Amino acid sequence: MKSLWRSRENGNPERISIERSVAEGTHWDVIVVGAGMAGILTAYYLKEQGKRVLVLEADRIASGQTEKTTAKITSQHDIKYSKLIKTVGRKKAKLYAEANEEAIREYERLVALNRIECEFKRVPAYLYTLKNQTALEEEARVATSLGIDAFFTKETELPFWVAGAVCFQNQAQFSPLKFIHSISSEVEIMEHTKVIAIKGKKVITKDMEITAEKIVITTHYPIKNVPGFYFIRQHQERSYVLALYGCNKINGMYYGVDQDGLSFRQAGDVLLLGGGSHRTGENKKGGAYDFLVQASRKYFPDCREETRWSAQDCMPHDGIPFIGKYSMFTPNLYVATGFQKWGMTSSMIAAMVLRDELCEKENPYAKLFSPQRIQLRAALGNLLCDVGKSAEGLYKGAFHRPKDKAESLLPGHGGIVTIEGKRYACYKDEEGRLHKISASCSHMGCELSWNPDEKSWDCPCHGSRFDMDGMLLDNPAKNDEWIR
Repeated sequence: MKSLWRSRENGNPERISIERSVAEGTHWDVIVVGAGMAGILTAYYLKEQGKRVLVLEADRIASGQTEKTTAKITSQHDIKYSKLIKTVGRKKAKLYAEANEEAIREYERLVALNRIECEFKRVPAYLYTLKNQTALEEEARVATSLGIDAFFTKETELPFWVAGAVCFQNQAQFSPLKFIHSISSEVEIMEHTKVIAIKGKKVITKDMEITAEKIVITTHYPIKNVPGFYFIRQHQERSYVLALYGCNKINGMYYGVDQDGLSFRQAGDVLLLGGGSHRTGENKKGGAYDFLVQASRKYFPDCREETRWSAQDCMPHDGIPFIGKYSMFTPNLYVATGFQKWGMTSSMIAAMVLRDELCEKENPYAKLFSPQRIQLRAALGNLLCDVGKSAEGLYKGAFHRPKDKAESLLPGHGGIVTIEGKRYACYKDEEGRLHKISASCSHMGCELSWNPDEKSWDCPCHGSRFDMDGMLLDNPAKNDEWIR
């Protein structure tokens, strides 16, 4: 299922990659792995600083989470600032606010400088609740104290009553693929070039080895387990979107903070309705799209659906992205991950921080986002939860012996079954054909879980995903050969 941005592309051609001999024969200053928004912006800024930069992409530009965003550029990240003050202190909370506000301004500057036609527009962004007015009153007060232009209100454009809302003024939205295709024209990129290993200053693909002084991993979820250990420092969540025609237009962007809250965002004549969020690998009963369809019929009875899609987000334990040195043991390796549900704003922050670090310049936000930070107070609860989830998945991957047989699967259903004494993840299609793959994720061996909304096998430990025939859909897994 294509996102609205991808379905509206007017045939952007395949880029003409540089010659393999040039890629291997050039000693690059920086290689960026991953051509999403964070990778492209990082490469763009580094090239501005005179660096020789090459971007390697396993598929096509923006083919990962960038094309699946709802493309809100905002410093409003759920009930964020009142939590940050309690867990990391006022100084860091203020830096977080300033970094995100600067990111919005920088997008606006780049759009104007490069005359990019991408529907960039300043709009207000609202958090709303049907229940907890007090929490949003507090969030408005705290955000204002940190320098954000925000206020509490009960007046919204939504087609239902709210108990309260926080409005952040002068946020932004845009068309992400139009922006990235324009900005990437300044950057050397090799598409369809999958990185399989990084050793020292060498980036290794299936067909070649390329050398660089510095390497930056912007692959959404880091592809290198050790060192760094990002697989125990964050988990992944999925969320779903419908693009709807025939709705009354809204001017602002909206995000519901309650459980089962909805998000709204206008994109031209289409309304984006989002929600149904869950931890990756925990959607056995399905119903996420049905939940959104029911909401659309309730609030917009005359609407019709143009397209639907889903996205995946990395959720760091302390609620702050990881941007900077990959680990203290890899001085030439850098990373940008953990953007939560705010990938566009965080991509810009990552690009600015990484540009300054790689050019040995001071950046006021570098320590806040440093992957080497230790913030146990902020992270401990989520860490313990994720360790428990991972332990359960690894145990099942090693010892679970399912009682179900393939014959017991109904058409259109998937499950972990036993065939000739071995475990398999099987899906029986509507015609009764059996699609059989390994029951264990190729990342670290956790047992996979069937996602009926997307007909995919998802890993509840770290968020890797595979289609019904075992083709890799989402990292951190790097390969799908042994799972099929």
